[in-house]
Amino acid sequence: MQRLRGLLGLLTSFVIVILSATCAHAQKHEIALTLGRVVSTDRTAPGGITLRQDSGTAWQANYAYRIIDAKLAALSIGVHFLANPGRDISSSNSTVPQNLASLYITPGVVLKFLPGAKIEPWVTVGGGYAQYESSDSLLNGSPNPGTIRVHRGALVYGAGVDVPLLRFLALRAEVRDFYTGSLSVNLTLDGGQHNVVAGGGFVLRFGRQ
Repeated sequence: MQRLRGLLGLLTSFVIVILSATCAHAQKHEIALTLGRVVSTDRTAPGGITLRQDSGTAWQANYAYRIIDAKLAALSIGVHFLANPGRDISSSNSTVPQNLASLYITPGVVLKFLPGAKIEPWVTVGGGYAQYESSDSLLNGSPNPGTIRVHRGALVYGAGVDVPLLRFLALRAEVRDFYTGSLSVNLTLDGGQHNVVAGGGFVLRFGRQ
């Protein structure tokens, strides 16, 4: 519960900063608030050890500022925030943590096609910061002797669609993949960590379009 309150506090602070910036420079801004799910992930370690991370809730906020506006496409820069308060872990090795929380802050660019149309497809790519926090207890109930919190670089890419409802409001559906370095789960895992997130929500728009 303490971890959840901390992540939600970060999300709230992020949104307040964005809203403050928008009020001060209200031109070509978008704020998206979405709720999604991190897809379950299976990983392997040497010796045939398996590790499964169950799906989890993703609280997301995104800010974008449009820098190029053309009839067929528009380019924006911004930053994406995602907080996952916890995903349960199961493994053939009982010395791994019981669950794992994650946080991503990733600046990036968004290329939106047909801006102003009834359906606006878009793609995005970016990179930034990832944090993973393991539980204090292992699957076997023992205290976790490993590193609880690790910091990683993150590459994010994805796509989605916006459906405008009003001049200042649109619906959004999206899929993103946050690719990072390895987790801290007391195992040496093969390869990097993919975190695929599917979500939906709404977009608030400010300024001239």
